[in-house]
Amino acid sequence: MTQSIVVQVGQCGNQVGCRFWDLALREHAHVNKRGLYDEALSSFFRNVDPRKSGGGACYVGGRIQHLKARAVLIDMEEGVVHGILQGPLREVFDSAQLLTDVSGSGNNWAVGNLTYGSAYRDSIVNKLRKAAEHCDCLQCFFLIHSMGGGTGSGLGTRVLSLLKEEFPDVCRIVTAMYPSAEDDVITSPYNSVLAMRELTEHADCVLPVENQSLVDIVNKISLMSHNAKPGCVLKKESTVTSGQGGVSPTERPFDAMNNIVANLLLNITSSSRFEGSLNMDLNEIAMNLVPFPRLHYLVPSLTPLYTLADVNIPTRRLDQMFSDAFSKEHQLIRADPKHSLYLACALMVRGNVQVSDLRRNIERLRPSLPFVSWNQEGWKTGLCSVPPVGHTHSLLALANNTCVKPTFMELRDRFTKLYKKKAHLHHYLHIDGMEQSAFSEALSSLSALIEEYHHLDATKARLIPDAPRLSIAR
Repeated sequence: MTQSIVVQVGQCGNQVGCRFWDLALREHAHVNKRGLYDEALSSFFRNVDPRKSGGGACYVGGRIQHLKARAVLIDMEEGVVHGILQGPLREVFDSAQLLTDVSGSGNNWAVGNLTYGSAYRDSIVNKLRKAAEHCDCLQCFFLIHSMGGGTGSGLGTRVLSLLKEEFPDVCRIVTAMYPSAEDDVITSPYNSVLAMRELTEHADCVLPVENQSLVDIVNKISLMSHNAKPGCVLKKESTVTSGQGGVSPTERPFDAMNNIVANLLLNITSSSRFEGSLNMDLNEIAMNLVPFPRLHYLVPSLTPLYTLADVNIPTRRLDQMFSDAFSKEHQLIRADPKHSLYLACALMVRGNVQVSDLRRNIERLRPSLPFVSWNQEGWKTGLCSVPPVGHTHSLLALANNTCVKPTFMELRDRFTKLYKKKAHLHHYLHIDGMEQSAFSEALSSLSALIEEYHHLDATKARLIPDAPRLSIAR
């Protein structure tokens, strides 16, 4: 069995990470009835016996003693991490996994990346190495951070470059939270574009998640839950509710948004944590979905989102779940993949679903999904037998699709509006090591990325439909 390490950076990264660990523990508790430390648990948790000197590790197969998350928590303000240590997850982490400061990065990428990145470089590397030493077969680092703030974007991408430097052969999958156009951090376009260059250069895969998409989903769920029709009530076991008795999207919308992202992580890691008839290795995601090294932005969609999420509407048919995965309402960025070009697509299904169901739905949907001409069979599939808690099945789709281009173009436009006026540049340029050339280089990198997607989009008009296939008598 392989192991993975979650590295959560900044306020947003730690809040999402907190929800992931809470939901993962709940999921394992639902499946693991014997209280044994099994291979499923070992993928993301250590089992420590506090009676042994130095907190010695327990081997797979023994009783659960004291679970510790395979995680590193980093924030340059101590509020969120301190809150985690005061909450129900306080026993899952110890001080060796934590790195905090008190002053924050002031919404400044340069402070996070250069000032704190330099000051804490050795400490970060030591904590990453320590976490890796506890793994028998380290397969993947999951990095969670935001793009708009200073610590998430700046220090988060500095950590990413350190992961590449220290562990070049270990897969790096980044969940990056993109700010909305109405973000209250005025410098977020600068931070996001500066971070984008690092993500493009150093990540193996990036799962972009837009705050505005999460807001739209949570608002829709809230509207459905307030509908007067019978059965439209919030479930306690859901994507938007927490393990602490339920979080109302109207009362605590940020918790609801964080839970959706946490469920994205639960689903992408499910094959690493549980058995299935068609398990998908995490390394296979990049191998199969990333034909060009820079084009590694994978658009995530979750389904059945609105039933899985919260509302007791009648369970949709299995085929509808597959159809929903390709609709714009279920994407975690505001995009419509069916009107753009697919380079590749992964379907990660959980629950009692047969391989034949999976193949039948791919064949059914294939004619409506435009794939590049040289990768018409660009599907990767995984089946995990353990469904999310309280549900029969779920589906995570990861699409390498040119529909990310408008998101990146909008981000570039917001950056350019500020940069043309040189507004707020002085806040960055007084930081040691920060040069104005970093802005122009980051903008050039983003423009080059957009252009690569544009060239691929231009080939869509030239796509020739597949020749009809022979029907096989059954």
